[in-house]
Amino acid sequence: METPLWVPLLQATVVFTYYLLLTALLIWAERRVVARMQSRLGPNRVGPFGILQTLVDGVKMFFKEDTTPGMVNRSIFTVAPLIGVIAGFLSIAVIPIGGEVTLFGETFTLVVADLSIGVLWVLAMGSIHVYSVFLGGWASNSPYPLLGGIRSSAQMVSYEIAQGLAVASVIIYAGSLRVSDIVAGQAGSGFADGVPGWYAIPLFPAFMVFVIGMVAEAGRPPFDLAEAEGELVGGFNTEYSGLRFGMFMLAEFMSVVTMSAIVVTLFLGGPSGPTFGAPEAFAGLIGTGWFLLKMVVFIFFFILLRGALPRYRYDRLMDLGWKVLIPVALVWTLVTAAFVILEQEQPGLGTDLRLTLASIAAVIVGWLLFSGREPRDAGDGLDRHEPAPGPVAAPTTDTADDGTTPASDDTADDRQEVAP
Repeated sequence: METPLWVPLLQATVVFTYYLLLTALLIWAERRVVARMQSRLGPNRVGPFGILQTLVDGVKMFFKEDTTPGMVNRSIFTVAPLIGVIAGFLSIAVIPIGGEVTLFGETFTLVVADLSIGVLWVLAMGSIHVYSVFLGGWASNSPYPLLGGIRSSAQMVSYEIAQGLAVASVIIYAGSLRVSDIVAGQAGSGFADGVPGWYAIPLFPAFMVFVIGMVAEAGRPPFDLAEAEGELVGGFNTEYSGLRFGMFMLAEFMSVVTMSAIVVTLFLGGPSGPTFGAPEAFAGLIGTGWFLLKMVVFIFFFILLRGALPRYRYDRLMDLGWKVLIPVALVWTLVTAAFVILEQEQPGLGTDLRLTLASIAAVIVGWLLFSGREPRDAGDGLDRHEPAPGPVAAPTTDTADDGTTPASDDTADDRQEVAP
């Protein structure tokens, strides 16, 4: 039987409205939480607890004068912020926000498109988002936006590799690229009764790599190096104003919601959770509540990082991505593949339990290795045990009463010798 047209329209409307409302609430919640962390009040004038402040700011930004500098490439300058917003919307199209819902005799899932390559779709849309940042900096034809765009592109590409390897562990373990299959594989109990079947437990190193990578991928503190005011003014969006600047800001906050949804779906079971004996028709709505609760935890995690940690240094950010996260994710992908193949060759070995024990062992070994390392000096790279060279005294000169510098005795003698 062919699905009525109103079903996909309702799915798309509900899903996109869901994420837009979450993004608006995130902007308000971040300002309130960070204000409390800094002993301030935050938005408190418009609406109850200032909750309508985001709406007012959005309207103001929409009608604010949008200037275009004369030196920019106008077409690319205009398209760049659109790419980020569109990529953010498309990446959440394959993420289910709830279970099956029955309405007017039709049963459907709250997801826009359940693609057979849903995980690859998410990674592809995340890669397209890089073009928004780089093209925005390049089209500005200004040095600081260009440097910000290049820096941000290098950061996002580096951490996309680590994230992709972490997701590869999930794909190998679940045996499917379809997001609904990955969610279904995490339903029920894990290796023991009372333990959730979430992939974050047996694949804990991959989970940690993805969590760290998603913060850098979203360009959020402490990894917001593309917007370092001290050396880059404002980064890739320095020349933007008005609505186009607002679209960049919307894409940044939407990436927080998107990354939270992705990590919840891949590692924490998505909308799966106890239904408390509710009728099957309402089980999907309860799943939506579980999905929202899990997302709120990670959104709050993003907010706490912004208010608690200082900005990372760029060379250490790249070292963390290339020298730590990528090797860890690569090794863990091979470990996961080895356990899965071993389970296929000799069924009944208990892949969940074995991978969980291996995860615990990997975390302990990593902690012992990194806790014993002496922190590197944050200065100019000199060995911390070597005394730093002392300051070189500047040559001093005597000043005459009239403010001029008298010549040395040798020069005076020379002048006397050549004088007639």
